[in-house]
Parts: sequence; C-alpha cells; structure tokens
Amino acid sequence: QVQLVESGGGLVQPGGSLRLSCAASGRIFSIFYMRWYRQAPGNEREWVAQISNGGTTSYSDSVKGRFTISRDTAKNTMYLQMNSLKPEDTGLYYCNALTSGVPGPVDYWGQGTQVTVSS
Repeated sequence: QVQLVESGGGLVQPGGSLRLSCAASGRIFSIFYMRWYRQAPGNEREWVAQISNGGTTSYSDSVKGRFTISRDTAKNTMYLQMNSLKPEDTGLYYCNALTSGVPGPVDYWGQGTQVTVSS
C-alpha cells in the first residue's frame, strides 16, 4: 500500500501563491504517476497535473502556465506550486498515486488539503 499526506493549503488572495506538498510512504517503488486533483463544492473532482516516474509533467488547460508540479525523490514528496491564483482555483486538493498492482493498477488518495482563493 501507499500512504499519501497533503499539506500546504490555506486562504490566499487572488493573484497570490501557495505551495502544496504530498508526502508518500509505503510501497513508493510501485508508483507510476503522481497526480493532483481538485474538487470544488458541487463539482466533480477534476485532474490538475501529473508527473511520471521519468519526470514528465502535464497540466490541465485551466492551470497551465500558472501551476508547476515537481517532486523530490529523496524526500518522497511531490509539490504543486500555484501562482497567480484565481477564485476558481478554490477547492479541496487531493494527491493521487497510480501504482502497479495485481490484477491491474491501483489508485491511492490522500485526505485532501483545502485551498481558498478570496479577497
């Protein structure tokens, strides 16, 4: 199993920045991708960004150019640097890990960290 713990959420004004962290433990060698998702009240959970084992990154169009996903393999931690935040970025941000498994890949989720962008 893989355990994921997010941190770094909070209240920020529009135009501000936050950095989220996701600390992974357990069978981290089995992780293919690590991802950030978010969910606003009344909305479905949406994919935000991902980083592969090889370091390849990709972003949703809504955050491209403003958010940066990265990882520190020595600390088993993934980050999401969020700049130029907008009110529509408000939501509960979840860390996700896609891992190898039998008979197929397995998803693990953190508990989420709240981001609120408001003046």
